Amino acid sequence: MRGRQLLRTFATLLAALAVALTGLIGCAKSGDVSSRNSSDPIPVGAIISKTGTYASLGAVQEKVFQAEVEKINAAGGIGGRPVKLIIEDDGTDESKAVSAAQKLIERDRVVAILGSSGTGATMAIRQLVEAAGIPQISMAGGNVITGELSPNVYQTPWTNKLLISNLLKYLQTQGIAKVALVTDSGGYGKDGRAIALEEAPAYGISFVEDLTFAPGDTDMSGQVARIKASDAQAIVMWNAGKEAVTIVNQAKNAGVELPWYGGSGQARSEFVDGARNATEGFVIITGRSYVLEAWDAGTPERETMDVFYEDAEKYLGEPPDIFAGHAYDALKLFATAAEKVDSAADIDGASLLAQLDTTAGVVGYGGAFTFSATDHNGLGIDDISLFTMTDGVWTVGAPSADGADGITNVN
Repeated sequence: MRGRQLLRTFATLLAALAVALTGLIGCAKSGDVSSRNSSDPIPVGAIISKTGTYASLGAVQEKVFQAEVEKINAAGGIGGRPVKLIIEDDGTDESKAVSAAQKLIERDRVVAILGSSGTGATMAIRQLVEAAGIPQISMAGGNVITGELSPNVYQTPWTNKLLISNLLKYLQTQGIAKVALVTDSGGYGKDGRAIALEEAPAYGISFVEDLTFAPGDTDMSGQVARIKASDAQAIVMWNAGKEAVTIVNQAKNAGVELPWYGGSGQARSEFVDGARNATEGFVIITGRSYVLEAWDAGTPERETMDVFYEDAEKYLGEPPDIFAGHAYDALKLFATAAEKVDSAADIDGASLLAQLDTTAGVVGYGGAFTFSATDHNGLGIDDISLFTMTDGVWTVGAPSADGADGITNVN
């Protein structure tokens, strides 16, 4: 395992060195405007997981990108320049993400990269975008993405730390002190596990089981048996792949009756449809936009989401999930920054980075984004909510601490 990690790190360093050397020998840096004019397309890269364990995430993100870019171009583009979006598949694989980023930077000369869908792939290309001098707007929720600040990397989801700390706070109000923690071994799950272990003591919570599974696993009987034999009062699961369906269904079949809690990884139709018979009472914490009613009517967030939901249902065939929302936000944040550049002909990596850091109150799916030189996530507690699965539908809030019919929430 350590050998493979070292090889991936070495490959990433070599790729970054190649980009840096390209600039040193006199070739134009990615996004250089010297050979472009005000009517040339703006080349933008997108790295998403169209295949692999995160395929359901990338599938909706690709549709959002294509439809929303078409809308931008139909309205005249950005400063009269159409957006040329070049989409690459990372296969939910860090090494493939590196190859995709290299291609976008060196061959396609993109001015920005949107992606990836997952935390591991997002982190794998960080050195490449830094060497190229272009922004990366990630659609993954790992705390490490903006917790370990890079001047080039921004993030559209609510961080794992924001979500997990507030979920643990809710569990504390419920009198839950012993929890079985279940995470996947990918970047998002690892990040979530680390945050959970760090934050739990502050809320008087101990993890009586600390279990993992790998992407692609289909037999969770070992994990289920340990949960069933433990003295856990509840289960917290943190993952973003299809394996969540497997473990929830197998736990149900094995007679596990503990309450389940999770996060953004379960805020998608693949999970609800695949584990429908086992999800009643499941509580998740994620962005408020996941259920429109979480925003009050007349607020900027609700008005923006009303339009997005109406449009997205036409091209997705169903209401957008949070992963569709992250794609919408990544493109919107790029477009907003590009529109603020003095001249459309001057849109490049440096000008976009300068404008992204001045982002203030840009309303998207995630909430109202406000970036600065020291904050590249820009979201907070007012942008998230608890949701409970009730009769096959996610409802706003979670059961109150006294067990009455009322609900409680994070804000």
